[in-house]
Amino acid sequence: MQVNLQKALTGFALGLVLTTTQAGAHDATPSAAPAAGERLGAVSFAVSCASTVRADFSRGVALLHNFWYEEATPQFERIVTADPSCAMAHWGIAMSHFHQIWDRPNAAGMASGWREMQAAQATPAKTARERAYVAALSGFFEPGSADFPSRIAAYAAAMGKVAQDYPGDVDAAAFHALALLAAAAPDDTTLAQNRQAMAILAPLWRKYPDHPGLLHYITHACDTPALAADGLAAARRYGQVAATGPHSAHMPGHIFSRLGLWQEDIDSQLASIKASATAKAHHQSGWMDEFHSYDFLSYAYLQSGQEDLAKEVAAKSAAEIAHFETMPDMTPDDYMVGMYPYYRAKLPIFIALETRDWNSALAIKSKSAAPPNTQTQIYWARAIAAGHLHLAPRAHGELAAYDAAIDAIRKSALAYEADTTGAQVRRGEMLAWVAFADGNIDEATRQMRQAADLQDRVGQSEVDIPAREMLADILLEIGRAADALVEYKASMKSSPNRFNGLFSAGKAAEAAGDKAGARHYFEAVLKLTPRASASARPEVVYARSFLAKGA
Repeated sequence: MQVNLQKALTGFALGLVLTTTQAGAHDATPSAAPAAGERLGAVSFAVSCASTVRADFSRGVALLHNFWYEEATPQFERIVTADPSCAMAHWGIAMSHFHQIWDRPNAAGMASGWREMQAAQATPAKTARERAYVAALSGFFEPGSADFPSRIAAYAAAMGKVAQDYPGDVDAAAFHALALLAAAAPDDTTLAQNRQAMAILAPLWRKYPDHPGLLHYITHACDTPALAADGLAAARRYGQVAATGPHSAHMPGHIFSRLGLWQEDIDSQLASIKASATAKAHHQSGWMDEFHSYDFLSYAYLQSGQEDLAKEVAAKSAAEIAHFETMPDMTPDDYMVGMYPYYRAKLPIFIALETRDWNSALAIKSKSAAPPNTQTQIYWARAIAAGHLHLAPRAHGELAAYDAAIDAIRKSALAYEADTTGAQVRRGEMLAWVAFADGNIDEATRQMRQAADLQDRVGQSEVDIPAREMLADILLEIGRAADALVEYKASMKSSPNRFNGLFSAGKAAEAAGDKAGARHYFEAVLKLTPRASASARPEVVYARSFLAKGA
């Protein structure tokens, strides 16, 4: 290896010598002393609890804004111990069970949240503003027949009322914007909720430039190709002001990856992984975001032609997963228990697909009893590989297995995940590769174009292969180079600086007789690759050879 991942992580530690902003370490004392160098952003949450816990309360709200839920819970529990009359501390504990955007609370989470809200109501908050916070969250957790969409919509409306009644409360406005994002339907393609949230967040950010909630939720609101450029400044700022939170250090990568800013993405993920290690050294919870960061880091290395480092990241991630799976306190209901098989499979999948190693993609398997969402990504990857290899029976088998897994999801507590636009796009891609394997080119291009059009409306995920790039791949393989080049160009508008997109566009331009266009794209490939002069990756070798002949 020319660059070692561990050395990169160690070197990046120099960027984490930061100042404390209303911080406290995770220990057993009711009011924890600030951890040296902790930085979570600037939060000053007015609360009527005892003066001795008010700074700790602001830290707890900062933890919530940074989605560091595993640390927020003990932070608010310490406040309850120090000031049993602090009703809002129970609100804080309930909020730490309310993972907006991430997931929907299960039955245990709903029950825990309701117990905390009952405790908050039993000792009424001392101000009307605090009682409004408690009422809004109580409405979400209160037992009843209402489904999640109804509950989150009602909560968003209630927080909107709190923000309206207390216009100087930046946290209420931030939580309102977050609720709007969480209330967006899984199959919504309008981005209306994103824009409504931005209308709240952007003006406030100009007034509160270091507020972690504003920065974080702007980044989430803009986490789509159509809006990514609008979130770049906030993403860069967020990584600075909340640099010691594992999730907050990672989060700017959502924008960097959408804009093809691979070195910034790499730096962001290295910072997050380092923040996780630092948190664990302080006996804090730092592992929740570690594997999400490995996912982004591996992908960014692949897009910058550093597949050796991507493989090293995948190996390190697998070793960490194996370690955590042996921990005695892991339970079947633990959120990460279901995510471990997912990440164990996902990194090798993208290494195989992005390096066009179709046989390796076909060979990917998961551990027995892996959850259906893990199985679906494996079937998807194997169908793509089977399509490229023209293995029609295998492609049909992967599609049938995928559909069976989706049916299993529909019968589970995660039924809402079965028919998202992302799931629709993936099935369309599989239908296209099945048709391609069958030799039905017209059906293959029709299905892939339909999937690409849908993906263009909602935006692909950050770690993904664009459907329109796949459409171009099919067109290039059947000899329609000029048509393929049109699709590669269109794909790169929403997915810029993808290694395979640039290289394949160069090949398409070359095949279409556009030597100037081919030179442009091959030069871009070499510019994208930090070690292009020494890289043995076939695409880099080809680009160097083409440009040398032209010179």
